[in-house]
Amino acid sequence: VQLQASGGGLVQAGGSLRLSCAASGRTFSDYVMGWFRQAPGKEREFVAAIRWSAGTTYYADSVKGRFTISRDNAKNMVYLQMSSLKPEDTAVYYCAAALRIIVSMMRLPSSYDYWGQGTQVTVSS
Repeated sequence: VQLQASGGGLVQAGGSLRLSCAASGRTFSDYVMGWFRQAPGKEREFVAAIRWSAGTTYYADSVKGRFTISRDNAKNMVYLQMSSLKPEDTAVYYCAAALRIIVSMMRLPSSYDYWGQGTQVTVSS
């Protein structure tokens, strides 16, 4: 399994970015795809997740209403549309995949089996 994250960059506060995660190596219909982020000196934290087959989405409270996770079945892609960005959103963002996990496990990095390499998002004030 390979996950390739891209789309990060430098943006001003209030701006938008769309992150992409290209997934390959298997069928992901039974997987939960997640986005996490890690700022310098901080632990990796949950941002959003989506059940690949059903499309059900889950968000951290800190991004709810500003970020949208989605997937494209035909392209095996997962996206994170980020709007109204704040300086505190600055971090390295990672996509991850987990097989058949329940909702209570989605926020835990240890629940995920595969990780992408990360993409830097910097929001200037």
